[in-house]
Amino acid sequence: MRKLTYIWNFIKSYKYVITLAVFGINIIFFDDNNLILRAKNKYEISRLKAEIAMYEENFDNTTQLLQELTENPETTEKIARKKYLMKKDNEDIFIFE
Repeated sequence: MRKLTYIWNFIKSYKYVITLAVFGINIIFFDDNNLILRAKNKYEISRLKAEIAMYEENFDNTTQLLQELTENPETTEKIARKKYLMKKDNEDIFIFE
């Protein structure tokens, strides 16, 4: 009985601190929108924004290359030689690695 009285007096004297501690623990760990989940979501959003920026840059480069290919037929020959190792009939290709 003495322990229960001691515990009750402790709870009465620190009721606001205990309430705030329970509330804080609930927000950090147990809530549906807890802080740990929010940090993970923020990291995921930043990673996806970086991926979007990469794809936009890739799209811009590809669009520029397509425009260059449609305007200049010499570019088609340059890309065919460089990327696909194509050659003219009277040429030899040497690859140095």
